[in-house]
Amino acid sequence: MQNYEFRRVYSKGRSAATSRLVLYALRNYKGDTRFGISVSAKIGNAVTRNKIRRRCKEFFRLNSALFKNASDYIAVARLPAAGADYAELSRDLTYLADKLAKMPDKKPKVRK
Repeated sequence: MQNYEFRRVYSKGRSAATSRLVLYALRNYKGDTRFGISVSAKIGNAVTRNKIRRRCKEFFRLNSALFKNASDYIAVARLPAAGADYAELSRDLTYLADKLAKMPDKKPKVRK
């Protein structure tokens, strides 16, 4: 996903959060589900950030059935994610996916 697509999901999508992760979601009307992962440079060194990224990618690969079709998802890591193992991140992502699935889509604002 491109930077402008990330910004669109952040501004117009819905979100759910835990202490380790924030998950954003927005319908994309392109026919496919896409995933993005954002890990700030404030979180550990490059090895730590890549480990978080790899674990999130693996979760998305193994659990694609949890996510609505034709949506963009972005997982944003928070500082406590640096010390989390795969099971903790997986638990958080499962919880967030369920929470977002129950949440209604945002209605677009109509300007008069």
